[in-house]
Amino acid sequence: MYLTGSPTRYGEDHFTEDNGFLADVKAELAAAVRRSCGKPGLPRVLLVSAAPDDRGFTESVLKGISACIHASGIPTEEIVMLDRRNAFRARELVRRAHWIVLCGGHVPTQNRFLHELDFKDLLKTFDGMVMGCSAGSMNCAENVYSHPEMPGEAVDPSYRRWLKGLGLTDINLIPHLEQVRYASVDGLRLFEDIAFPDSWNHRFYTFRDGGYVKIKDGRSELRGEAFEITRGAMRHISEENKSYPFMNLIFISPHFPATYWHFCAGAKADGVNVLGIADTPYENLSWELRQSLTDYYQVNNLENYEEMYRAVAWFAHKYGKIDWIESNNEYWLQQDARLRTDFNVASGIRNDQIASIRNKSEMKKYYALGGIPTARQIKASEGPAKVKAFVRKTGYPVIAKPDSGMGASGTTKIHDAGELEAWFAAHPDNYRYYVIEEFLTGLLVSYDAIYNSRMEPVFENNSVFPTPIMEIVHDNLDTCYYTNKTVPKKLSEIGRRTVKAFNIKSRFVHLEYFQLDRDREGLGRKGDYVGLEVNMRPPGGYTPDMMNYAHQTDVFQIWADMVAFDEARKPLGEDAYCAYAARRDGKAYKHSDTEIRERYGSAICFQGRVPDALADDLGNFCYMARLKEKKDIQPFFDFVTKLQ
Repeated sequence: MYLTGSPTRYGEDHFTEDNGFLADVKAELAAAVRRSCGKPGLPRVLLVSAAPDDRGFTESVLKGISACIHASGIPTEEIVMLDRRNAFRARELVRRAHWIVLCGGHVPTQNRFLHELDFKDLLKTFDGMVMGCSAGSMNCAENVYSHPEMPGEAVDPSYRRWLKGLGLTDINLIPHLEQVRYASVDGLRLFEDIAFPDSWNHRFYTFRDGGYVKIKDGRSELRGEAFEITRGAMRHISEENKSYPFMNLIFISPHFPATYWHFCAGAKADGVNVLGIADTPYENLSWELRQSLTDYYQVNNLENYEEMYRAVAWFAHKYGKIDWIESNNEYWLQQDARLRTDFNVASGIRNDQIASIRNKSEMKKYYALGGIPTARQIKASEGPAKVKAFVRKTGYPVIAKPDSGMGASGTTKIHDAGELEAWFAAHPDNYRYYVIEEFLTGLLVSYDAIYNSRMEPVFENNSVFPTPIMEIVHDNLDTCYYTNKTVPKKLSEIGRRTVKAFNIKSRFVHLEYFQLDRDREGLGRKGDYVGLEVNMRPPGGYTPDMMNYAHQTDVFQIWADMVAFDEARKPLGEDAYCAYAARRDGKAYKHSDTEIRERYGSAICFQGRVPDALADDLGNFCYMARLKEKKDIQPFFDFVTKLQ
């Protein structure tokens, strides 16, 4: 469906090519004909009059639109005008048509005619293309804003500014911006005195002729220069040859981690309504986050599902259909899925998928579908006897870790039979929630990527962890890792296979693998990758910032572009390595902060205190350096972490 003021620019006799309009219409019309006929053919066009009883006006509109369609290079089988004379044939004419054009004119007059025809019901089985022109676009809305336009309407107390429409969209337009911006009705300015006051509890969109809204597969997108009118004011929202998505994104816990405000800022820059939910008073949010939110709802407890449900329901009531619910945080993954399911939000993971990407035992099945080798594993719920039999096959050490969990929390390395007995003894009530897995040696790496709805990567990255996070946490080691300059081809291939196996769409993902340090029977040869875990969220801590530094880009904006446009619009710059080295409180280090900055100078792209909640994994104070050569990474680690 296309909502236009006029599909032509002022003074032109054909559909505009600006903002991709004519090419898009031709492509969608051809697809509509193929759906109907099973092969290419000429479209049958049905025009719906906005003045069904004014024969002269209707004939002139029929002649004008027919000429415009043909001047646009669109041949037709027939063009029929639906008015009072053939209203009795309305059902037949709709059924025959490939393309319905709701013509311009007087909104209330056309609205009455559409109700007389029961046109909303006639469209229920229509599988073609609909185009609204001016009044026709306005009448497509569920609740039509019919602003006064004829003399006497603005001062008539019985004039109804809100009418029941066709229910094809919830978008209210004020067409023909260049003609009506300074128009008056009955001495009242259409915008300042009528539309602005009416907008306090509503949103109107206005643009010059040639701009338009395209609606397809439940998604709406405005193309061309446009303005939004709401709360008594008008703001510019889109430029020529740019687009504005009519989307409502609920971002949960946008204040933590602190850098997540960048996701919100990127989405808002793309024209998305960003609606935040968190447990922090609004005034305590950072200034950057407050500027990035369209609206905010504070709950007492993010863990309380009833509160969260009410918050989402409030936003749905206030802003309409919710298109995205996201936290980009593994901790809220299950709750996000439940909210998406309950509010029928199609983008993202829902309840029926959550086990496959939340439980390590379930992940194995999907790895197998993609032909991706993984370490052998058994559920501890099988009991000590079966676990011991499993270990006799794999040998020690083995790893015990929560079946559902994130990071290294709760993970234990078990070296012998005595430690296995002790582990079961220490977990008498909750061992059934763990899995036991064979211990692999090799290099821990991640495949980090942003995927669109077609399971295509719009961004890829590789990070390397010389010391696994589990060892860092357990032994209180200094955290050192780096973002690679490029993604190794074999890692990219297995990462993409993993995405397909898990049916991952429209997400930022962090997939972990071991790169084998020796040949292992049943798993692969030295240098091959073995699946470890899938994480349906960005990598933790400051890794997204490291990606930005390494690739001179903005992954927060790339994610937002994927949400808004299903593609990446942010280019990459020159690739380099970004190394992260952190120190821990209570240790005496040889080199001072001044010495580090003097040695590495402009290569230091970030330094700062790590939030306490992340310190176990990431240390207490970190330095990041952008390095052009791989050989410089280890000396940087050594210099920052060398003890006295």
